[in-house]
Formats: sequence, structure tokens, C-alpha cells
Amino acid sequence: MTDIIDTANGGPGNGGPPNGGPGTGDDAPADDGLLFNPFDPAFRANPYPFYDILREKAPVYWTPFQTVVLSRYDDVAVTLRSNDFSRDIEKNATIAASPMQIRRREVRAEESTKSILNLDPPDHTRLRRLVSLAFTPSSIERLRPRVQQLVDDALDIAAERGSMELIDELAFPVPFQVISDLLAMPTERSVELREWSQHLTASLEPTADDADMDRAEAALANFGPYLIGIVEHRRKHLGDDLLSALIQVEESGDRMSTQELIAFVLLLYVAGHETTVNLIGNGTLALLRNPEQLAMWRDDPAIDATAVDELLRFDGPVQLTVRVPMVPVHYGEVEIQPGTVVMALLGAANHDSAMFAEPHALRFDRPNSNRHLALAGGIHYCLGASLAKLEAQVAISSLIRRFPEVALAGEPGWRDRLTIRGVDRLPLGW
Repeated sequence: MTDIIDTANGGPGNGGPPNGGPGTGDDAPADDGLLFNPFDPAFRANPYPFYDILREKAPVYWTPFQTVVLSRYDDVAVTLRSNDFSRDIEKNATIAASPMQIRRREVRAEESTKSILNLDPPDHTRLRRLVSLAFTPSSIERLRPRVQQLVDDALDIAAERGSMELIDELAFPVPFQVISDLLAMPTERSVELREWSQHLTASLEPTADDADMDRAEAALANFGPYLIGIVEHRRKHLGDDLLSALIQVEESGDRMSTQELIAFVLLLYVAGHETTVNLIGNGTLALLRNPEQLAMWRDDPAIDATAVDELLRFDGPVQLTVRVPMVPVHYGEVEIQPGTVVMALLGAANHDSAMFAEPHALRFDRPNSNRHLALAGGIHYCLGASLAKLEAQVAISSLIRRFPEVALAGEPGWRDRLTIRGVDRLPLGW
């Protein structure tokens, strides 16, 4: 599941295809006078060379927006795990808001209840405890046969044709159906649900424009009432599904309200689904560009349990998250005052050579891949980590074993986004 940033605004650019690793020569970033410029199309096309330069020259970097950007593993890890930071940016950040930020906050305010992603203790602690009672690793593992069935069905269709567009035919529909199955959502409006969730996801990017926000407002106007109807109906007709479990879960007399249930369902569709789609897409492309690692995984099922961690480290779907210090904090000799927006670059931390040897190489024999920060850390560690990793493991391992000669059948396409990094087109053949 993704985190949301709200620190700056700019127009979208057109990025070329990234290579998933550091650039050299023609891939090296141009000197535009800014060490961190997320609105540079070249940065969004391939951020890793920029991360290297930033980490070397200014690991604690002040942007023109008076936001602090962190690129070292240790700094990012401390920020994610420390109780001195808040995730409620709207409440605690002192940075002046732009017109687009104000509008983005107005759209979120229409949701009535904040997502668990943007809450601090004790509200976060309460909701996390309740949700965790129903969203356990063992309950997620029980989904494996269904995930395998959905993947096999998609691969059967592709086998008849001899080709596949990975995103539209596998990476997008399988996680979407899994979430719908998990919640026992009606299927008659699945196309609309997909469209609404994509519009809401696009609005979370700092590069969102007025058209993106218009679509998000329209999506929320439809999504919210639809989910209220589902929740109220489910209260009267409980079943063996996650939504029913969340309705029934109780601890010390405490239960989730209707608005809290809706916020969590929105989170699963908007954040959880989008992240898993990009994990499958980015991971598959990384394998195709590293055929020796693809062969290693294909031929050794023992790697199944750990391979996804290396893919998350190598080119994770969530590139950054933000926090606000509630007390003065120090990164080395640099002091950051309360209320400052601190942007923690997860992608940069995962390519820090101080933590990962040969960080720009994909290596399934890496002994510490599981130290990556792609799923954040601390109290906001990704609640859906088990589900996302299960789906990616089943989808990618099944693909490379069903079609041992799988290869790119055209140039991949990339979403032009900053927070969520992902392939949106990946044609395959065999």
C-alpha cells in the first residue's frame, strides 16, 4: 500500500523508459542546478542516477519548497521508525499550501474519515489493531489457491495466443479480483470500480492537475455512496469475507464505524491494488533485463520465498513517503525543526551502497534483501505486505515457469508519476 505526499505542485512531463538502475553516459542526469527536481521528466523516467548524486552531494537536502529530502538508508530508516514523527501532514506541517494542495485536501476531506495511512497514535493504533485482527498473514495465505487459479487462467489464455500484455491481462486484473474476492464485492460494477480507483490514485500525485482532481472528485462522488450501500447491506448479511470480519471485529467493546470501514476499503482498492500491479510489472521487467537472475529463479523454487524482497528493493513501486517531526531532530549536524515536511526517498535508501553491496545489481543471492524499505517501516509498515508479496510471487514465478522463453515483445511503457513508479505497458512473447 502506498503513502501519499502533498508537498509541491507542478505539471506532468513525458518520461522515457527507465532502465531500473543507475544511468551512465547518455543516461546520466543533466545539471539543471537542482539536485532534486521531481518534475524533471528525466528524473521520473529513471530516478536512480539522481538518487546517487543526491546521496553523494547532499544527503539531507533542502528543496526550494522548504522540504527536506533524505536519501541515505540510515536516515530514511530512522525517520520511518521513530515516534518523533507524524504522518498527519495536513495537521502538523507548517509549509504554506499551494492552490492545488488546498484542492487536494478538499477532495480528501470529502472522504469524512482519514485513511489509516495518515493517522498518528492513538487513532492509528486503534484502527491498526482492529484491522490486524481480521487481516492476518494466515488469512492471506489461505488466498494462495485462488491467486494461483486466477494467474493460471490468465496464462492459459495467453498460451493460446503466444503473447501477453502483462499489465492489462495479468498484473492489473488478478490483484483487483483478489481484493474484490477478499471483500466479497459485487462484480456487476467492476469496470467502474477500476476506473474510480485509478482516478483517485492519480489525484494523489504531486503532479496532479485540475483535470486529475476533477476526475477524482467525480470518482469519490460515486465510490463513497456505493460503498456505504455495500457496508450497510453487509451488516445485515454477514458472510465469510474480510468486510464481514471487519464489521464484526471487536476489542474491548470497540468496533469500526461505517466511515472507517469505507476508508479502509478505499485504501485497499486505491493504494493496495496499485502498488501490487506495479510490483508485478516492475519485477517482471527487471527479470527480463537480467536473464541470468530470471533463470536462477525459474530453476530454483527455493528462491520463491525471498525473490520478491529483492525485486522490491531493486525497483519498488513506492518511491517515497513523507513525515513531519514533532520535536527538533538531527541528521548528522543538520537540525530539522518541528513542522518541516521530511521526504524520505525509499528508492534511494534501497540503492544505498552503505547497506546493499552492488546496489544497482539485481541479485537473488543477496543476503540482506529483506532489509529493504520499499514497504516503509515502523508503525506504518505496509499492512498489505503479505498479500502483495504473495500475489507477486505467484504471478511472476508462474509466468517464468510456464513460458521459459518469455521475452519482451516491444518497448515497455511507464506511468509518468513520482510517488508510484510503475510499468503501464509490458508486451511479452515466447
